Amino acid sequence: MLVGPVFSREVAITPRRTRVYVARAAYALALLVLMCTAWLVLTGTQVVRDVGDLARFGAILFQLLAPLQLALALFFSAMLAASAVAQEKDRRTLVLLLLTNLSNSELVLGKLLASLLNVLVMLATALPLFMLIALLGGVSFGQIARVFAVTLVSVVACGSLGSTLALWREKTFQALAMTVLVLVLWLAMGEIVAAGVLGQRWLGLSCETWAIGWSPWQAVAEATRPYVHADPDLGPLGTPVNLFLLLGVTISAALNGVAVAMVRVWNPSRETRPAQPEEEGPTRESLWGPEHDPQQAGAQPELGGTAVESSAAATGRRVWDNPIIWREMRTWAYGRKTLVIRLAYLLLFALAAGSLVWMVQRDALAAYGGGTAALVPLLLLSLVLVNAQAVTSLTSERDGRALDLLLVTDLTPKEIVFGKLGGVFYNTKEMVALPMLLCVYLWLSGALGLENLVYLTVGLAVLYVFVATLGIHAGMIYGNSQAAIATSLGTVFFLFLGVATCMRIMVAFSGSFQAQLQPFLAFMIGGGIGLYVALGARNPSTAIGVASFLCPFATFYAITSYLLDYTLGVFLVTTVAYGFTTAAMLVPAIYEFDVATGRTTVEEG
Repeated sequence: MLVGPVFSREVAITPRRTRVYVARAAYALALLVLMCTAWLVLTGTQVVRDVGDLARFGAILFQLLAPLQLALALFFSAMLAASAVAQEKDRRTLVLLLLTNLSNSELVLGKLLASLLNVLVMLATALPLFMLIALLGGVSFGQIARVFAVTLVSVVACGSLGSTLALWREKTFQALAMTVLVLVLWLAMGEIVAAGVLGQRWLGLSCETWAIGWSPWQAVAEATRPYVHADPDLGPLGTPVNLFLLLGVTISAALNGVAVAMVRVWNPSRETRPAQPEEEGPTRESLWGPEHDPQQAGAQPELGGTAVESSAAATGRRVWDNPIIWREMRTWAYGRKTLVIRLAYLLLFALAAGSLVWMVQRDALAAYGGGTAALVPLLLLSLVLVNAQAVTSLTSERDGRALDLLLVTDLTPKEIVFGKLGGVFYNTKEMVALPMLLCVYLWLSGALGLENLVYLTVGLAVLYVFVATLGIHAGMIYGNSQAAIATSLGTVFFLFLGVATCMRIMVAFSGSFQAQLQPFLAFMIGGGIGLYVALGARNPSTAIGVASFLCPFATFYAITSYLLDYTLGVFLVTTVAYGFTTAAMLVPAIYEFDVATGRTTVEEG
């Protein structure tokens, strides 16, 4: 069927999963609640007098929901495609697929479309709700068609990007991190071109046309306009949106063409080794990686000594008392190609730092929200990368059957959990330190006061610990790696996307911020339920339940305090709420480690 048995199997078994229908209903309900929330905010702060006011509301609501849906589609299409392939590699089932008579195109395209099936279904679910907006006025069906065309092409392009990088790279963290970095660089280049940094015209087209044709974010903003102006320089293409559709299809075809041509060259990689017979148990290589296998290191075990001792003696390295933190810090546990990830992050950091320096020198920080246009994307990227490192540090162990070996050792839960956390922050030290250095630069330049600098750096530290603990927590309680990665990264993404959406609604329908609690009540309760389902449904606890419903209300208070310039309130509420949530996840991770990881079962009665 279409592209082979891989996609046919996914189409056949997807309707049998209850969570698919729950996800569809939840997404449609979330959009409907968001629409109702915006209406309540409008009617609670302004008076709707005529159909013109109603049409303006429909136009603003459409311009709010279209970028929101695009952001969700970009993130989840890229992450689901990358994690689907990475999971096959971690479980070493991709090698089995390569041994079948599947052609390269059936394998690559089938896996890609299978991973994107849920995202495509979500888009189909949202289409009737967008059609309802047209009934309010101010939005035409042509605008809706353009927005969904841009979103669909973006989904295929981002999914192709994640799938290709995952087929190329061996480690899950490498695939996820490189996918996020390339995606952010793609969007950042669109903003740079739109700002005219590279010149006003290039190859006969204006910078505005190139920005719309290159960036999905710029393209969807253009697609929401009532009338898209044609560019005479484009000739038969007509509009910049059509240029984006053409470039998006071309990029997707190029990425998939490279993946189809190279899938059997990249896989199996040189790091793959034949598995030992089942009765011999997990190998040392599966636990420590091929870089530290005694045979590859040239170690010659002596009688009466262990492999670890002989390897340490041969290489001159001594394993610490906690081997977990030793492996995370002293070995290439996640592959040597992580250097590429660090270099890519340094490039994005240089772009953000250059933007801040440019704003400071031209006294333009106020025009760009105090530098948030450059600082906030970098902070969000660093939080996502820290979370990805944390969750994959456990899912990779589980899929490689190394977690089973750890569970039969005399290592305590504290040593395992804190060893993993220490390794996460060591491997992402650049992602943690560099954004804070930018905050210090803003203080030195006089754009930020000392008090606000303390609030910002301490608050960032709390959020870094929160996302790292969230990754460890999700990796422990979810046995399926793809579910763990999607839950962990999705929680972080929804958290910040929810904050941005709430602020956008408040600013668009401005009024008394303190009086907007009631309209956002359903939104916050829904967020609390979703957070509890993600964090506490599989290992429920009272603390996680309280934290799940505390965070949305605390976040709402922090947003209103920020808009009213109450920085102390933002700092106190954020640190207390997310500090308590971190403790709610960390304590069960240590004291209920055996139950959470499946080491033992809970006896009834």
